[in-house]
Amino acid sequence: MIRIVSATVERWPVAGAFVISRGAKTHVDVVVCTVGDGTHVGQGEGTAIYYEGESAESCVAALHAYTGPLDRQALLTAMPRGAARNALDCALWDLEAKQAGASVWQLAGLAPPAPLATAFTISLGDPDRMEEDARVAAARGFALLKCKLTGEGDQDRIAAVRRGAPTARLIVDANESWHDRDIAAEAAALAALGVEMVEQPVIHGQEARLAGVHAPLPLCADESCHTRADLDRLGDFDAVNIKLDKAGGLTEALALAREAKERGFRLMVGCMLGTSLGIAPAALLAQGADWIDLDGALLLAEDRDGGLALCDGQLQPGPLWGMG
Repeated sequence: MIRIVSATVERWPVAGAFVISRGAKTHVDVVVCTVGDGTHVGQGEGTAIYYEGESAESCVAALHAYTGPLDRQALLTAMPRGAARNALDCALWDLEAKQAGASVWQLAGLAPPAPLATAFTISLGDPDRMEEDARVAAARGFALLKCKLTGEGDQDRIAAVRRGAPTARLIVDANESWHDRDIAAEAAALAALGVEMVEQPVIHGQEARLAGVHAPLPLCADESCHTRADLDRLGDFDAVNIKLDKAGGLTEALALAREAKERGFRLMVGCMLGTSLGIAPAALLAQGADWIDLDGALLLAEDRDGGLALCDGQLQPGPLWGMG
């Protein structure tokens, strides 16, 4: 019989600080769920969706309190979406793969994992700092940079990033900070600097703000898109950013990706801060996505043993969590 063996909080330091419009992080607390059948064990990791009031401690409490079925499909209705369900869902995938003597990508009917050219995040800062961070990231081989913005001085920041990384592809994450700005005009100014996509310009719940906005760049829903249930109200977006913690696991994320593509959305696969245990299942989902932003473990001071390696700006498949 399958059971939850443990649910614990682990703290991992960030390399320096991770800064967005909502604040800075110097560490991340992740929840690790372990399930077992008496012979095999599976593990999954989740990072609390802090802007929705989750914490690692509340996720662990939810896992300790859970008495429902330990079945991935049943879990979709038996447990609310979020980081706790993500950790449990991914642990169940890992366990099933070990029981079957197969890889997770095989069980999911996915293509074999290949190296992924991930974006690297340029944290919010003054233009000089962001220029230098972009220069360092480009020198490490990152060809796609994701710049955090705040709604004030964004054009100066992106101009500085462009100076630091003249040939890099650029995408930007407004983190809901353009809610009181001329979105089309802001996007046009950034397009002139070579930006190719804008993520979450408006506040979650105020998606109607985009009605009639004719931006020259694709607009991607992040905080506005969690599961398939959100797609009906995202018609003014061009793309959706799928994160396993928002979706509540790989099971829902796979279904969301399929339905979003059927509806004509372009796909971005992203992540919260976390170790390679949490990034690996997202890397399986990301094969073939339009934009890949899976640098969550790369922003940490250290990662788990067997984590996803980096070579010339690309994440390399490894042995952790069914990636081999």
